[in-house]
Amino acid sequence: MMRDIISIDREKCNGCGLCVDACHEGAIAMINGKAKLIREDYCDGLGDCLPECPAGALTIIKKDALPFTVEPGIPLIRMKKDDCGCADEVRNRPGSKGEMTRWPIQMRLVPLKAPFFDGADILVASDCTAYVSKSFHQDFIKDRVILIGCPKLDREEYGQRLARIIDGNDVRSITLVRMNISCCGEMARMVREAMLTCTKNIPLTISVLDTDGNVVEQ
Repeated sequence: MMRDIISIDREKCNGCGLCVDACHEGAIAMINGKAKLIREDYCDGLGDCLPECPAGALTIIKKDALPFTVEPGIPLIRMKKDDCGCADEVRNRPGSKGEMTRWPIQMRLVPLKAPFFDGADILVASDCTAYVSKSFHQDFIKDRVILIGCPKLDREEYGQRLARIIDGNDVRSITLVRMNISCCGEMARMVREAMLTCTKNIPLTISVLDTDGNVVEQ
């Protein structure tokens, strides 16, 4: 299929490796001292790596490439706490006390295995919850790794994916935050399915918010 994908001019590449660190999907690696696109299907074509290259060796091209996939078989995500700078940017904004320290956060974009999941308390949040709760960061995100999604908008089977994340990592607990509306009931079903499907016995907490952001059930 034709899509945007990164292209690396190995003649221009100076081997600094900055693009490797900037690639959230783990599509680029250093091979014989030069950057190389090792997996077309891991490249999302968004070009986060482009501004990091001091040699101008990276460009986005249209190419008949493998479809972008979010099913890495090995822990390719290299981010450590706050490596992307997102959390610092949020925290340093006047009047803000942001607690998010991980990226990506979409359930269907995160890898199935990654270092930031080990020893983690995972927050699974329906998309709408953060918009109705004024204290969402402090009440729910703080000290947790957040995954967001909406079964009404995505056809991704979150339950199966979450079960694989739990089984593949040293996850300590799951917290689900959902709205008290019908479509969010499907989110709860999928999370419960994951808890039954996975091979580990870890605690699950569910908080239900109303449209004013109040916790009406826990």
